[in-house]
Amino acid sequence: MSYTGWILLTASLVGLSCGLVGVLLILRRMAMMADAISHTVLLGIVVAYIVTQQLSGVHMLIGATIAGLVTALLIQWFHQVGVQQEASIGIVFTTLFAIGVILIATKVGNAHLDVKHTLMGEITFIPWEKVHVPFLGEIPEAVVILLFVLLVVLFFVIAFYKEWKLTSFDPIFAASIGIPVTLMHYVFMSLVSLTSVAAFDAVGAIMVIAMLITPAAAAYLWTDKLYMMLILSSLFGVLSAFMGYYGAVWLDTSISGAMAFATGIIFAISFLIAPRYGIIGKRRKIQVAEN
Repeated sequence: MSYTGWILLTASLVGLSCGLVGVLLILRRMAMMADAISHTVLLGIVVAYIVTQQLSGVHMLIGATIAGLVTALLIQWFHQVGVQQEASIGIVFTTLFAIGVILIATKVGNAHLDVKHTLMGEITFIPWEKVHVPFLGEIPEAVVILLFVLLVVLFFVIAFYKEWKLTSFDPIFAASIGIPVTLMHYVFMSLVSLTSVAAFDAVGAIMVIAMLITPAAAAYLWTDKLYMMLILSSLFGVLSAFMGYYGAVWLDTSISGAMAFATGIIFAISFLIAPRYGIIGKRRKIQVAEN
């Protein structure tokens, strides 16, 4: 595959994984949790490096996933003791992210891991960092990791589709019929953490946030059906990857930044023309009702 092909495949895998997880974030009104976890995974990555002195490997996924779960647990604990949800998210994510930044500056500043990297990623380097895969040959490491994460996300979304639907739309009813709502919440937080860290190194925190929230928010404007929302959100994520890449090449600018901007363009178009909840669609409904 060509250099451009690997970059587009990497970004598309990010769009697919984040698109699926993002829908559940939007439905659960936890969009800011994506912002928190996509930043606090930095602490897990840095701690994993300090322990192992290696910048790649499964330990990075484990460390970042643990950091994501710790973030969710702390936010939930603060909320239970009386702190507002938004304030809990702000306190935890800024504190843990700040610790990660301090550790980068003092412990791993010479390890090719810096604040700019964490925000914008290094997707242009993806095609050069390859691993050997049996029967497939040399493949970028990020592609292998992201493909694995996508399969994990797909498995959990499909296998527990009914549970996700009930716990997202009516958690009280879900609990009343015996669905373990709390367990599903932390399984979901694990999926958010896993997806965030898999995309973190390749595309940076800004694009992770954009891909988790904006395509799902755009899909929400088009349909009320969960399965259609999941499909549309994933497609919008992939479309953003292609639009952003070619836009970045044309403008000679940051690829990750352009991809994040592309998600905003798709949302703006959806906000205007979506037949269900778009501005034009709502006006047509009003006109029909008046006539």
